[in-house]
Amino acid sequence: MRISDAAAAAGTTPRALRFYEERGLLPPPPRTATGHRRYGPDEIARVRAIRELLGLGLTVEDLRGIADRIQLLVEDPGRRCANADATSPASGVVERRLAAIDAEIDRLNLLRSRLAQRTGRA
Repeated sequence: MRISDAAAAAGTTPRALRFYEERGLLPPPPRTATGHRRYGPDEIARVRAIRELLGLGLTVEDLRGIADRIQLLVEDPGRRCANADATSPASGVVERRLAAIDAEIDRLNLLRSRLAQRTGRA
């Protein structure tokens, strides 16, 4: 299928597919004789996995570091994102992202507390 159809099937845009390809998250798809990108079910599944991981708070840069492992989620969608091996690159990415989310939650809780005190709603 062409890029616009593939993007619609994956719930994204053609621009996002090109971006994922440029960033190394999506391998370059085969091309037709006229040079159009040609996508199949495997690419659609990979884009869906990428979008799911982005939705969980990982960044494109996070995913670049573990792009070779995205296929594991495509092959087994129920697979856990973290690996039991603490030396795994995926484990480091997940741990760093969880720490960043925890830090942001702490910052927001502190901000909320200060605002509540300031407005007498503590």
